Amino acid sequence: MRILLVGAGGVGAAFASIAARRDFYETLLIVDYDAESAEKAASVDSRFTWATADAGDVEALVAIAQEHRITHVMNAVDPRFVMPVFEAARIVGADYLDMAMSLSQRHPQEPYSKTGVMLGDQQFAQHHLWQANGRLALVGMGVEPGLADVFARYASDHLFSEIDELGVRDGSNITVEGYEFAPSFSIWTTIEECLNPPVVWENGTWHTTSPFSDPEVFDFPEGIGPVECVNVEHEEVLLMPRFVNAKKVTFKYGLGDEFIEVLKTLSKLGLDRTEPVAVRSSAGEVEVSPRDVVAALLPNPAKLGPQMRGKTCAGLWVTGKDKEGAPRSTYLYHVVDNEWSMEEYGHQCVVWQTAICPVVALELLATGVWEGTGVLGPEAFDALPFLDLLNAYGSPWGTKEL
Repeated sequence: MRILLVGAGGVGAAFASIAARRDFYETLLIVDYDAESAEKAASVDSRFTWATADAGDVEALVAIAQEHRITHVMNAVDPRFVMPVFEAARIVGADYLDMAMSLSQRHPQEPYSKTGVMLGDQQFAQHHLWQANGRLALVGMGVEPGLADVFARYASDHLFSEIDELGVRDGSNITVEGYEFAPSFSIWTTIEECLNPPVVWENGTWHTTSPFSDPEVFDFPEGIGPVECVNVEHEEVLLMPRFVNAKKVTFKYGLGDEFIEVLKTLSKLGLDRTEPVAVRSSAGEVEVSPRDVVAALLPNPAKLGPQMRGKTCAGLWVTGKDKEGAPRSTYLYHVVDNEWSMEEYGHQCVVWQTAICPVVALELLATGVWEGTGVLGPEAFDALPFLDLLNAYGSPWGTKEL
C-alpha cells in the first residue's frame, strides 16, 4: 500500500503521527500547499516523503500520484476540496478515503423543509464509475462521520433487532485557555455544517429543519456531563439510511450558547459567505472570501493543544428493540482526553480523534479484512474488526445503557 495524504493541517499531521506507529503500508507521501506543514508532518517517520500541491489542482495531484505509484489517496483537507481530490484518485485508479463528503446546496425555495443537493450526492452519483473500475471510494471515514457509522452497523448486527432511531450525539467539556473564542476544529468546516439546514431521516425520506433546532440536554460519559445539543447538518444522516435500517436518523452537536451566537452573528454579517467580495487594499482592489478572512483571524486549531483542557466525545445513541425483542436504549461512544493525546502523540484531542479512524480503516483494507468497490460508507463493512483494531491502537470505545 502506497498512500498519498492530501493535507498536512491538524488532522493530516495527526494522521501521520498515528500511521508512523503502524507497518501495514510501504510509504506515505504527504502533500500540502504549504511546504513547511508538509515537511513537518513527514518528519516523524523515515518512510514518509512530502511535496507541495494545491488540493484543488486535479492535474497536479494526478501527476504526483502517478509519479509515486500511489495505491490509496487519503483526503485530509477542507470539504470544498473533496471533489478535486476524489476525481484525481479516480483518474489515477487508486482507492480513496475521506473524512468529509462533497458539499451540499440548499433547496432554492424551501431550504428549511426540503433537501436540495445533499452532502455526498456528487460522490454517490459516480458509484457506477468506481465500481466499473473495481476501485473503492470509502467516504465519511473520520470520527464524525466515520465512527458513529461503524457503531450503527455494529448496533444493527449485534445489539438490536429493530432500530427506532440512530442519533449521533457529540459533545465535549473542552476549554481553551487565553482566548475569548477559539474553535478546536476548522472554523471553515464548522461554519459550513452549522449554518446549513440540518437534514433528518424520518419515515423513509430526508427532510431539513432550521439550524440549531430541537435542542436537548445529553449526559455525556467519562466526566464530561450534561451538554445541550442541537441539530447540525452532517454526513451520518445521509450515510446511515443507505446501509442500515432505522426509522429515524439525527445528528446533534453540543455547541454551547456562545458558539451558536457567534455563528449567528457571522451569518447576519455575511461573514459566513464563501464567494469572494471586492476589498480595497494598499495594493489596490482585491477579492477575498469572508469565511477565509474569519479563518485567518482565528487561532490555528492544530496549535491550540497546549492551551486545551478537557475531553471530547463522539458517539451514537441507538433506541429500539434488542435481539430478544425487548426495548433497548444504548449509547456507543469514544472519548479522548486532550492531556493524553498531547502527551502520547503531541496532537490535540479533536484532530487526533478525527485522524485515528481512517488509519484503522486503511489497515483493514491493507490486510483484506475490509474490501469493496464503488462509493461506500463505513456502514457497508463489518464493524467488529474495526472496533477490535481501535482497541488495539490503545484508544478503546465504550457503551452505556440509557
